[in-house]
Amino acid sequence: MTAVATSKSERIDVRASLSVKLLLQEAARTAHKNVSEFMLDAAIVAANQMLADRQRFELPAHQWKAFEDALDQPVSAKPGLKKLLSEPGLLG
Repeated sequence: MTAVATSKSERIDVRASLSVKLLLQEAARTAHKNVSEFMLDAAIVAANQMLADRQRFELPAHQWKAFEDALDQPVSAKPGLKKLLSEPGLLG
């Protein structure tokens, strides 16, 4: 989902170190924006990229065929994977 231009009614608060604040101010100035505009624009781009990576999957035709062939292979036993998933991990 992409962001739609609507009135701004919500607030997002961010805490940062002084060095990060100065970096953002310099970048915003270079882009001829205020820090809020700069951060919001950058966050929207990053969010759309992050979500697109999880919602869309594209391959050239020859690679798509190989991908489909791999998916069509019968399931085979994987004892090592079964053991790994049945034991508690580092975090419990």
